Amino acid sequence: FMIRLECDYAEGAHPRVLRRLTDTNFDQTVGYGEDTFCDKARAQVRALCGGGEDLSVHFLVGGTQVNTTVIAAALRPHQGVIAAHTGHINVHETGAIEATGHKVLPIPSEDGKLTAAAILALWRAHWTDATHEHMVQPAMVYLSQPTENGTLYSLEELDAIWQVCQSKGLTLYIDGARLGYGLMSKACDMTLPDLAIRCDAFTIGGTKQGLLFGEALVIRNRALNRDFRYLIKQRGGLLAKGRLLGVQFSAILEEELYFTLSRQADEFAMKIRRAFEAKGCPMLYDSYTNQQYPILPDKLLHELEREFAFAFWCKTDETHTAVRICTSWATTQRAVDTLLRRLKQFA
Repeated sequence: FMIRLECDYAEGAHPRVLRRLTDTNFDQTVGYGEDTFCDKARAQVRALCGGGEDLSVHFLVGGTQVNTTVIAAALRPHQGVIAAHTGHINVHETGAIEATGHKVLPIPSEDGKLTAAAILALWRAHWTDATHEHMVQPAMVYLSQPTENGTLYSLEELDAIWQVCQSKGLTLYIDGARLGYGLMSKACDMTLPDLAIRCDAFTIGGTKQGLLFGEALVIRNRALNRDFRYLIKQRGGLLAKGRLLGVQFSAILEEELYFTLSRQADEFAMKIRRAFEAKGCPMLYDSYTNQQYPILPDKLLHELEREFAFAFWCKTDETHTAVRICTSWATTQRAVDTLLRRLKQFA
């Protein structure tokens, strides 16, 4: 029996979500997300963001789909999107952004985060070049909270980035595929309403957070929202049975279940981190979310892999390997205890 800890989407969906899908299975509704279930979920999302009918909420199936659609809506053909070189759109989406007509403009990052200073430097480098019209114009900033490395932006850092974007006319989009795990981390100093007023658009992830599938896109910038459903349809994202997304989000957001599950996953992850550190294994990144990156002696890794599935991340030297260990909404106390017990058994 293998305990899988390599990602946070190994299981299906939370039982409440499945029950709600079953209970509403024969309800007849209109299609394409114009049903009462999606309307209810939109209202729930707006309330969690601090209210305001000015927030537009759209439901799409997956992360790459929503990223490509938002970026297409924000950019003109000659423009590109700034991202950390480790950002999801740069390394884990098979060139989807470039394939659909826009260039990712990567910035080197040690921890997976962008800084306001680095964004400003790239923007200035473009506009102070006498031949700038021969180059892709930076017009958008992409970041994720938490990052691909599990690291978190502080409220001060996000505020500084937002101010640069506002002053230079850059659209700011935040990928929240793991947003719950970020917000519920004890190291996070921002709330969902804090984030919602410091960007043009962001997502609340469902695929990695207890849904069968689905991402909720929240658009604050009205110009970005113009004709957005046309773009969703054009890019294959306007689900005919859109009610399935609304039903799932409505179920997971009730009674703060989304956040309760996220908090539990973070707590399990930190137990795992402390256990590896006590064993003398340093962390590749200073993550306080559900993603942990211990650097393991290869001998220890080979022993643990008999029972546990981790995600290979990189070789740090000839005898050590960094792996990603993910907890999730479905991780059990038993799985964590088993890993900690096995870890103690190895000298």
